[in-house]
Amino acid sequence: MINERLKILRKRKKWSLQYIADHLGIAKSTYAGYESGHRRPSLEAIHLIADLFNTSTDYLLGRVDEPTFKPKGKNIQSSQPIELTNLPCLDLTIDGETLSDEEMQQFIAFIRAKRELEKQTL
Repeated sequence: MINERLKILRKRKKWSLQYIADHLGIAKSTYAGYESGHRRPSLEAIHLIADLFNTSTDYLLGRVDEPTFKPKGKNIQSSQPIELTNLPCLDLTIDGETLSDEEMQQFIAFIRAKRELEKQTL
């Protein structure tokens, strides 16, 4: 069950095996083993994977069918700013389609370039 869910989440995010392994601090072959079912992740690894994919451990373990994780007490309409460059696991969508990591980087680069141009015109 967990291996199939890992594949689904990775493909939905359009992330490579290497990208995930790097963010988890493990070898690519180790993570590939999780997806293929040849290796079982430790409880600590499951926790880290759930955080990376912004999902629950219950979803990864097959206890719930909804991958969306909504922590209690956390509201998206927070008064504190959210730094996009520090959140590689943040799911943003446009027209119902999740932005890939590359699209997020392009979005950030566009905003930075736009701000730089605005500074030059002032």
